[in-house]
Amino acid sequence: MRERTKLIKPSATLRISALAKELAKQGKPIVNMSAGEPDFNTPKHIVESAMNALREGKHFYTPTRGIPELLEAIAEKVNRENGIPAKPENVIVTCGAKYAIFLATQVLLDEGDEVILLDPAWVSYEANVIMAGAKPVWVKHDESFKDAPIEDHITSKTKMIIINTPNNPTGVVYSKDFLKKVADLAVDHDLYVLSDEIYEKIVYEGEHISIASFNGMFERTITVNGFSKTYAMTGWRLGYAVASEEIVRDMNKVQSHSISHPTSFVQYAGITALKCDQSFVDEMVKVFKRRRDKVISGLDKLGIKYVYPMGAFYVFMKVWKEFAEKFLENEFVAVTPGEAFGSYADWVRVSYATSDANVEEFLNRLERFMEKF
Repeated sequence: MRERTKLIKPSATLRISALAKELAKQGKPIVNMSAGEPDFNTPKHIVESAMNALREGKHFYTPTRGIPELLEAIAEKVNRENGIPAKPENVIVTCGAKYAIFLATQVLLDEGDEVILLDPAWVSYEANVIMAGAKPVWVKHDESFKDAPIEDHITSKTKMIIINTPNNPTGVVYSKDFLKKVADLAVDHDLYVLSDEIYEKIVYEGEHISIASFNGMFERTITVNGFSKTYAMTGWRLGYAVASEEIVRDMNKVQSHSISHPTSFVQYAGITALKCDQSFVDEMVKVFKRRRDKVISGLDKLGIKYVYPMGAFYVFMKVWKEFAEKFLENEFVAVTPGEAFGSYADWVRVSYATSDANVEEFLNRLERFMEKF
């Protein structure tokens, strides 16, 4: 593992974050457009359910995979909403969706395996592949960012394809046709697909489709999801994976020897999130859509190229190398460098999961910055 960790790239996101914090200490008026978390409080009924669980003494060890009631709620949810034929035995609850990705890569990948990543993508996929001893193979999207020549990069060593829809950083929602292509390749070449669906509820155009719902895909797909984006529960660290019983059993072995299980009372909050009123989610998505429209209208006005975001809460825009550092140093606006997502060093990701005031200020400062540079 020591040698593997040397292969993991330093975080470009943390570099900008550290610089932003230093400027903030100096009293500079920082506008943070880099955070990948909703700027909403967790709904009160979810918070109250966790507090009630504590009051009721539900703060002891739980089963490693998660409490039965939450496993059942997740299985019911993915059956009803995603068309995934899961039973509670197909579910494992984890400390955030990121840990579900870690578990899946640890149990399915071996030294020398290759994993296809679609460029641009969240760089933590690459880190998890490397930590498992496998080799990440980056495949660049076409100009639409909605398709990629995956078939040209499959070899005898390919073991897995990782997809993320809606996508971070582009906001693209993959079409049924593209997902069908991925599914066909997975079946034809006997591959696993890890499908990160953490932004599934934040969709403005198009339709979120779970690839595990396709014929022949349930047994070879690990569907990863969680509560952080949909229910503004980032700090709660609650996620899950849905897969075959065999894969879930192996993931559970690793979980039992690492974190034991997710926090007990947080799991009860997860049940409430899934089973109670969902109007909060609808309202949050409306706000995000309004902010998205404002941001892309501003970029259109400035003539800046970007990927049209159909979901999530990001805009991926084309600028130039060192833009993120220069923008922060000159206008005190933090955005995420494109190198944090693969080979797109001359792009940046802008998150509009922030206040309307910050969105307005970002556009004002961006216009001023573009006039200067």
